Amino acid sequence: MSLNREDAGHGREPLGGGLTTGEVARRLGVAPTTVRSWDRRYGLGPTAHTGGRHRRWTAVDVARLERMCALTATGLAPAEAARLALDEVDPEASASQAGSARSAPPVAAPSRAGTGLRLGDARQECKGVARAALRLDASALDELLEAAIDDHGLIAAWSEVIMPTLQAVGRKWESSGERYVEVEHFLSWHVSGVLRRRTPLMAADRPGATTVLACVPAENHTLPLEALAAALAERKLPVRMFGAALPVESLVAAVRRTGPVAVGLWAESRTTASRPLARHVAAIEWGVRGARRKPVVMTLGPGWAGQTVPGSPRPPGLAQAVAALESVVLR
Repeated sequence: MSLNREDAGHGREPLGGGLTTGEVARRLGVAPTTVRSWDRRYGLGPTAHTGGRHRRWTAVDVARLERMCALTATGLAPAEAARLALDEVDPEASASQAGSARSAPPVAAPSRAGTGLRLGDARQECKGVARAALRLDASALDELLEAAIDDHGLIAAWSEVIMPTLQAVGRKWESSGERYVEVEHFLSWHVSGVLRRRTPLMAADRPGATTVLACVPAENHTLPLEALAAALAERKLPVRMFGAALPVESLVAAVRRTGPVAVGLWAESRTTASRPLARHVAAIEWGVRGARRKPVVMTLGPGWAGQTVPGSPRPPGLAQAVAALESVVLR
């Protein structure tokens, strides 16, 4: 993880105090060019002028931009939203807060996305990702997701940025009837796209070293498996991804044809998790006569909670699943 970028703000205070334009853009869930455009067109720029090449944004400056985002999200014209944002945020406050380095702690703080998405103790990037998803802003969302992976690595970005935001959107959808379904689908699609783009070329198959990943029958939640496939590919571990709702006969055929050292079965719901299926896959033999082998079956996802399958590890998260599969492949 590199911290040499202008807007890589986690874990240190930026020189000169205040937030950089990149950091502000991430919090708001907009592109840095949008922030600069609002500065040029509507006067929503930093009130404190500091030396050096990069301008810094105080807490009051960010509050104005947050109000701008909230007003434009209601359909108000940008020029009118900017006028209201400038009028509503007390200009006198900037003098007392201009020296503030940040409007919130740099790593984690209880936060909302601005429209009722409860994010709890999550990284600040979650707020920007959630806002971009709520606005259905494709370019900003892709940029924020890519930046999260660049800054924190794929596993940490998934566990600390992407998953908390997906869960917040899911909770909002569940509590709001049919509202926000489009936001969940939009966010999921873009997460899937970023994971695919960030997945290196798959390592060549090695006999007895391949991992098969599949959702159990009737299970359609594939994103966690896509993240796992990308993380394994990063480590040059051969993987075969079969995606959603793989029928039993197709799963059995895939295991027999590929001869995997491990099989990961994802179940989001307890209604889809099947212990008989896991035991059946674990009993499949492959290889030449006299040297037959069986795969290690890992039960993945919350659907397996309380459904212990003897001999089948159940890693609780992405990092643990990667470590467990790596140990099986390399032993």
